[in-house]
Parts: sequence; C-alpha cells; structure tokens
Amino acid sequence: MTVGETGRGLLELTRPVNVIAASALTFIGAFVAGGVTEAPIAVAAAVGATALAVGAGNAINDYFDREIDRINQPERAIPRGAVSPRGALAFSLLLFAGAVGLAITLPRPAIAIAGINLLALVAYTEVFKGLPGLGNALVAYLVGSTFLFGAAAIDGAEIGPAVVLFLLAAIATLTREIIKDVEDVEGDREEGLNTLPIAIGERRALAVAAFLLVVAVVASPIPFLRGHFGVSYLLIVAPADAVMLLAAYESFEDPTVGQSRLKYGMFLAALAFIVGRAALEFSSL
Repeated sequence: MTVGETGRGLLELTRPVNVIAASALTFIGAFVAGGVTEAPIAVAAAVGATALAVGAGNAINDYFDREIDRINQPERAIPRGAVSPRGALAFSLLLFAGAVGLAITLPRPAIAIAGINLLALVAYTEVFKGLPGLGNALVAYLVGSTFLFGAAAIDGAEIGPAVVLFLLAAIATLTREIIKDVEDVEGDREEGLNTLPIAIGERRALAVAAFLLVVAVVASPIPFLRGHFGVSYLLIVAPADAVMLLAAYESFEDPTVGQSRLKYGMFLAALAFIVGRAALEFSSL
C-alpha cells in the first residue's frame, strides 16, 4: 500500500461522517444549554475532544472487529490491507491521548463524562458488544451523552434541555443499534457473538426496537410541555417522529434501509432542539 492509500485508510478508520455528527451533537448540547456565546473556548475544546474520542473509538473498534469485518465489511481499511492491525491500534491510542488532553481543560462534570466515555469506548468491542442488548445500550448511552458533555463543558449552564435530549437520543440510538444487529446477523453468528437478534430472534428484536422508538416519540413533546421550548420545536420534531416511525416499520422488510432512515430522523429531531433554543434566544431579545 502507498502512503496515500494508508492515509485514506486511517481516515476511514475514524468514520469521518460519524466524527462530524458526534462533534455536532456536542455543539448542540452546548447550544441547547445556552452557553455557546458565553464560553466559546470551552465549547471548542469539548467539540475537539469528542471528535478525537469518536475517531479513536471507531479505530479501536475496527482493530478488535477485524475478523468479523472480513465477513461483514471486507472493504474496510484493515481487512483490505490499507492499515495493519498494529497501525490501527497505535493510531487509536494517539487519538485517545489528544481527546484526554482537551477534556482535562474542561469543568469537572465534563471531565467525569469524558472519562466514563473513554473507558466505555475501549471496553465496548471486547466486553459488551457480544452481550445481548448491553452492547446496544452502551452505544446508545455514548451517543446521547455527547449532548450532556457539551452542556457540562460550560460552567453554570442550564442542562435540563440537554438531559431530555440525552434521553431521547439514547432511546432512538438503542433502536437503531438493534436494527443494525439484525442487519449483521450473519457475520455475528459466524463469530459466535450473542447479539439480541441471535438471542431472541430477528423479528422479536425488531419488535423491541419498534417499541422503544414509540416510547421516544411519545416522550418527544416533553421539552414543550415543560416550557423549555415553544411551538417552533413541535413543528420540527413532529416530522422527525414521523420519519423515525416509518424507519421502524421499514426495518421489518429491510433493516439496512430502516436504520439508515432512522439516522436522518434522529438528526431532524436534533434540529428541533436547535430551532427551539434559537427561538427562545430570539424571543428574549
């Protein structure tokens, strides 16, 4: 492999789209908490730490998953030979070090969240991924916690809306992770993993995922009902709910399409929080 091919392989290990998405979620958490303009340096450090930590977590996940990926994802960087397993491990450790360096500049609650998340990222593949439901729940927590991390990075910020966003995002992510496990059943069974679809059956796992998503949709008006946001929030979260419910329905026929559509619904729901907060800021002027 050439240097350019190896460089592209390293970039692929981080899952750039996921890195950008997680960084955006951290920023949204800070914005929803109302602290972006008050502490821009802290927000930048939190966003940077999130980007590096997610990239590191994805890289180390590919390191541990390299044998499974030879079956499920043979085009990934390690299976196709663009990056060696040892190189992927060293790269992930370098990214983790950068994430820690940025996180320790933040307030203690943010440092605590970062510490828990870094340990969880490392432990996920080797300890939790093969345990029915627990690996999914850990990933759901990690995604939702990016909102909390962004809010906690700002001293004295109002974290109530970010807590609600954390809970809703975690439930929606848990749904998507279960659907993704249904999508990956063949390779996971080959490797002897005992994921939820393997443990209870694919249709039952999809039914669990659909039920969880309904719970999240029913709970989505909470920020409006508690007075955190106004009608503008509802106008955007309603179509987001519709997209996610459609995704749950489609997953019974095609899990790949379902989990992809669910991701778009989740981003639209996050947009509802942004608009809700922006409208609140505008009304206070």
